[in-house]
Amino acid sequence: MPAVMRAAAAAERAGVPAVAIGGAGFEPMGRAIGKSLGIGHVPIVSYPGVILTDDTDTFRTKMRERVAPDVVDALVAGSATTATSAETSAPDREPEPREIVFRGDLDAVQDHFEERGWSDGLPVVPPTLDRVDAFLARTRRDAGEIIGSLAPEQREATVHNVAVNGVMAGCRPEYMPVLLGIAECLVDPVFRIADAGSTPGWEPLVVLSGPVVERLGFNSRTGAMRVGRRANTSVGRFVRLYLRNLPGLRILPEHTDQGAIATSFNVVLAENDDAVRDLGWPSFRRDRGFGDDDSVVTVQSCVTIGAPIYSGGDHARDHLHALAVGMRDAMGPWSYTGMEFGAWHPLLVLGPSIARALHGHGVGKDEIRAYVAEHARITVAELERCAWAVGSTSFRVDELVRRGELDERYAGTDPQRMVPMCPRAGDIGIVLAGNESRNQSRGYVQNHVQGVPVSRRVECRRVECGRIECGRIEEDT
Repeated sequence: MPAVMRAAAAAERAGVPAVAIGGAGFEPMGRAIGKSLGIGHVPIVSYPGVILTDDTDTFRTKMRERVAPDVVDALVAGSATTATSAETSAPDREPEPREIVFRGDLDAVQDHFEERGWSDGLPVVPPTLDRVDAFLARTRRDAGEIIGSLAPEQREATVHNVAVNGVMAGCRPEYMPVLLGIAECLVDPVFRIADAGSTPGWEPLVVLSGPVVERLGFNSRTGAMRVGRRANTSVGRFVRLYLRNLPGLRILPEHTDQGAIATSFNVVLAENDDAVRDLGWPSFRRDRGFGDDDSVVTVQSCVTIGAPIYSGGDHARDHLHALAVGMRDAMGPWSYTGMEFGAWHPLLVLGPSIARALHGHGVGKDEIRAYVAEHARITVAELERCAWAVGSTSFRVDELVRRGELDERYAGTDPQRMVPMCPRAGDIGIVLAGNESRNQSRGYVQNHVQGVPVSRRVECRRVECGRIECGRIEEDT
């Protein structure tokens, strides 16, 4: 639906009256996106049913007898008359930054926040003025500073509402610079936050790299991606709360989040700096263009988490083969999206013991990326079958080769030919984390141009009392 509404917005800007057509159940999402694009007046016609589960004859019948007449009626009536009563009524007034919105005991607070749609379904920490002020004291930025705008509901991300949602998520005040860095990533237009409500149901994944990991008590070792450590868990939860309360991405009854099955929030993935230093490898933050002394937060989408990858053997190839197979199975035919949209950033969480073993064989990050990119392969037939089922019915590998968007490795005529899932080895991220006493790694699959990795520097400075005073989050230039 986001793509449909963007196309409708382009038509309207060109002076061509538009009607958006979408699947049943997508109208609330389309309305929200339409408002954010300034085309809340554009009519939306719903296809009755699920397009790709209807056979061709049924599809044609529904289009002829139901959809086409509705489109004509909408165009004849004029888009200005198609707004729903929900659109024409005045929106609920949103609270001012320091307004007291409710008074009551803890249970009553939970009920009120749930009724207003401000809760993620878990109990929240009431964002009292003193709690919010404790967060604001950890930054030199003004509470009212606008960080950016978040579609589809186009609310402004501010330092103040970052603090409010941080309190609600159960964060400690000292996490505030990390929260601000996350907000900076989310508002970046490159991240495409509005697409976080798309049907694949991807979830943001936060990667934290640098001295702030140890300083603030983030877990990068055993159970690195398990709930249990307050820092990793509460900051991960903050992201989901922020997506709900600022962009307005909510599941039923609002329907603005259309994740078909979707997943829950990820805890923060923290990099094991000790393991990185022991090997002399570049850290994840260096891979992202920052210095080793920096603390850096990166946010990217995650649409799939692979099975555990266990590896062992006498040769580097034994480990590399297992990593390539594990990443191949995690990415699967969904990797067509990276080819279609020209962006693909899978992430390999490499166990420190595996990194140590590969290092002993003279293999580093670049060699790992090159091997995985070359050996994680799939048939063209599988790619095109998956693309068709998702709705990209015009996706053809040979056409992308003809246009120069894929190289000669993808050329050929046999639909059973094996082609690389990762067109560019350098786009594969590698983070060292996990149990140092086990031979396990894991793959995290990113969702093409939706949620490409965006990074920001977290700046902190120490004061005489030894307390860490958090400074400004600065964008990498």
